[in-house]
Amino acid sequence: MFEAADAASALALLESSRSIDLLFTDVVLPDRLHGKNIADHAKRLHPATKVLFTTGYTRNAIVHDGRLVAGVNLISKPFTFRALAEKVRKILDEK
Repeated sequence: MFEAADAASALALLESSRSIDLLFTDVVLPDRLHGKNIADHAKRLHPATKVLFTTGYTRNAIVHDGRLVAGVNLISKPFTFRALAEKVRKILDEK
């Protein structure tokens, strides 16, 4: 498991890693890059990487605002650790 404090650190970790099974990122980040940018970069470097987004906004607001496309893996805040663990397991088990 890796943790990045900001978008630049996340990009550096992606560049230096051989593979990433799952990227968990907030949709809206304080940097100029957002979660979708990080996810797109991760998928370019590691095509098998699965992505789980989180946000305090509703799914409708995020999708209709154009930040994410419909059908992405998303867990809305607040969430429990159990809900997060179940979501991660489900995503990792998908073929």
